[in-house]
Amino acid sequence: VQLQASGGGLVQAGGSLRLSCTTSGSIRNINDMGWYRQAPGKQRELVARIIGDGTTDYADSVKGRFSIFREDEGSVMVLQMNSLKAEDTAVYYCNVHLLPPYNTHYWGHGTQVTVSS
Repeated sequence: VQLQASGGGLVQAGGSLRLSCTTSGSIRNINDMGWYRQAPGKQRELVARIIGDGTTDYADSVKGRFSIFREDEGSVMVLQMNSLKAEDTAVYYCNVHLLPPYNTHYWGHGTQVTVSS
């Protein structure tokens, strides 16, 4: 499984960015797919995820501003980020988490998001 993330960059506070994560091949037994982020000196945290039944889950800090969805018959996972704040600055990682008994996490390389205040 390979995950290719793109779309990071520098934006002013209040602006928008769209992150995309392209998956290679067909992935089965998915429990959830999502985006995580890690700011300097902080632990990696969940930003948003799509659970296998299509349910979405967001961190409280991004609710109402970020939206996660899939395109291209599910091969691309998108994180649309609006009303960005300086505290959203981090390296963002896409993730695929498989169901038990596999319970494996696959990670894409990170993409830097920098929000200037």
